[in-house]
Amino acid sequence: MTLYKWFMTFLKEYLWRVIIGLVMSTVIVVLAIINPQITGQIVDRVIDGGEYGILPRLLLILFLATLFRSVLRFFYQMVFETCSQGIVFKMRDVLYRKLLLKDFRFYNRNRTGDLMSRQTGDMEAVRFFVAVPIYAIYENVLMFIFALVMIFTIDVRLALAMLTILPLTATASYFQLKAVKPAFHKIRESFSSLNTFVQENISGNRVVRAYAKEDYEIEKFSVENDNFKDVQLKAAEIWTKYVPIFELFSNLLMIILMLYGGYLALNGQITLGNLVTVNGYLWMLTMPLRFCGWWINDIQRFVTSLEKIYATYSEEPLVQNLSIPLTKKQFEGNVVFDDVSYSSDNEDIISNVSFSVKKGQTVGIIGATGAGKSTIMNLLCRFYDVSDGRVLVDGINVKNIDLYDLRSNVGIAMQDTFLFSDTVEGNIAYGTPDCSFEEVVQAAIMADANHFIKNMPEGYDTIIGERGVGLSGGQRQRLSLARALIKKPSILILDDTTSAVDMETESYIQYQLKNLENHCTTFVIAHRISSIIDADIIFVMADGEIVEQGSHEELLDKNGYYALAFRNQYGDFQHRKH
Repeated sequence: MTLYKWFMTFLKEYLWRVIIGLVMSTVIVVLAIINPQITGQIVDRVIDGGEYGILPRLLLILFLATLFRSVLRFFYQMVFETCSQGIVFKMRDVLYRKLLLKDFRFYNRNRTGDLMSRQTGDMEAVRFFVAVPIYAIYENVLMFIFALVMIFTIDVRLALAMLTILPLTATASYFQLKAVKPAFHKIRESFSSLNTFVQENISGNRVVRAYAKEDYEIEKFSVENDNFKDVQLKAAEIWTKYVPIFELFSNLLMIILMLYGGYLALNGQITLGNLVTVNGYLWMLTMPLRFCGWWINDIQRFVTSLEKIYATYSEEPLVQNLSIPLTKKQFEGNVVFDDVSYSSDNEDIISNVSFSVKKGQTVGIIGATGAGKSTIMNLLCRFYDVSDGRVLVDGINVKNIDLYDLRSNVGIAMQDTFLFSDTVEGNIAYGTPDCSFEEVVQAAIMADANHFIKNMPEGYDTIIGERGVGLSGGQRQRLSLARALIKKPSILILDDTTSAVDMETESYIQYQLKNLENHCTTFVIAHRISSIIDADIIFVMADGEIVEQGSHEELLDKNGYYALAFRNQYGDFQHRKH
């Protein structure tokens, strides 16, 4: 689907309203023809001809035409404003829904500020184009044509003289359009960059203040702000250069009328009333010329913003459902990695990983930062697709399973804990909104969060700040764990979930996990040996490969990476288990 066909899918719902609006605009232009005709007749028939009896009738027609035009203008402006709001409402909704379906790869490559600018500044440019320039351009082009036709009916020679301005106008319009297109692209890029910078610094305000980097960030903001100002000024230089040219062309029409039209009137080739009538049409010719430069800017701003929005919308995620995916509401939790490899941007992340986990088992994964631990779980959840090999859940390739069903069966407490600006209860029940309050409390108890929640001002109804502001790292982790546990998943993934809690809390959580009613398959990614010491099987990863595997005792006997990590954390090698 092309850019403009996509835009038409939103416009077609309001097409009849737009057509009605354009019809009303056409009527307004037709009524605008009446006034010069009436003034011409007043000069020829009343002032020169002495037909004073028709003056009241002519003045009444003049008044009614003006009144009717004003009423129509109010209604058709409301029509276009309503259409613009409706179109952008639909477009914003469609884009937001599509953004939620994008995969991790998309968000890795796109900055939050850029995506926010699609939903704000770019959407506003589209809305404004539908609300104003569409009818303004149509109306003024129509006025120019109608006025020129009426001048032809009065005197062909005068009309042809005025037509000499058109080639000059078309040439200037072409060069302005050519120059302003890249300028608007730079404006949108700079606006996105500025938006991203502000968003990041507001979100990271505590880090900025903790390191006393306010002056540094202000300097960086000044650079971004200056750059945005510069691209705006450079774009302004383009249209400020062309707007006076169009103004000159409109004034040339007045000169042609005064010189050539006056010459024809003095020689009796046209009447004085004809000259007044043509002068009445003159504004219908000059206004389109004067505003031509501004309309080119509006059109290009609309096109640039629409291109940005469509580019974001049309990028398809690599991770997608099959046309007819396999649906399964409840999984047992058997997991197999069959010679799995994954690479991104020509870099191997994991290579030839194979293992088998039975339902109900607890698996520990340990390794240095960047070893590929979290990637293993991302492939299991199909946040990314494998480059080679297969990931199987209950013997079924995850690529064949409906994404919703797969992820509904997985509870994950991510390494990067994210909490919404909502109540404590709303955050815990986020994945299971139909759960009871008792289930929320039970999940909080299992995550050892109930006691600090009850001490909050409004307990479970306490509103959490953005991203969990106001909570400690351990509190955020426990709420994230509760959110995963309340799903009662077949597969539970804990990605360094207890790194910010004390040893006593960690032991309590591990005890609760062992006593889960459904006893799900559990993957625990950790740097702390204590988090995985009781796992049924432990995988040690390095450089994207599993280099060691076995139970805690077996890995100690191998005297490899795991044994070294154990000695570093516990000191005395002989204390093998707590």
